[in-house]
Amino acid sequence: MPLDRVEREIVIAAPVDRVWASLTAPEFWLGEADPTGFAIAEGALVVGEHPGYGSIPHRFVRVDPPRYLSYRWANRFPSTEPNPDNSTLVEFTLVADGDGTRLRMVESGFATLALPEHELLTAAEDNGGAWDEVLDELKNSTEE
Repeated sequence: MPLDRVEREIVIAAPVDRVWASLTAPEFWLGEADPTGFAIAEGALVVGEHPGYGSIPHRFVRVDPPRYLSYRWANRFPSTEPNPDNSTLVEFTLVADGDGTRLRMVESGFATLALPEHELLTAAEDNGGAWDEVLDELKNSTEE
């Protein structure tokens, strides 16, 4: 049976406002795409350009600064606008933890993706490894 979710939690040695600023910066989302018109807002569509992965659209679902951000992305279907049938939901929750920030990331909905069985079995694991890298980069860039 395929995993349906990926969960990660890290503590970043920076206040919530600074972590939020890094999380919502254009470079976090866009890769090599042009930042003109970039905005994180409920319902907004942001398209990142990532070498080796192509265009990845993100549709923001809920934005509650500086504590919560969620979006859908169809990263298994590059260049496709995300909808509930082809995408997973990614949620970031930020909570003060002493002088730092506890960042929790949950990506869910893998089991319902229309993928061949062999891809469905590894989708969450593959994304889990990628999230480890992304969250490490976010932590390192925020703590500098």
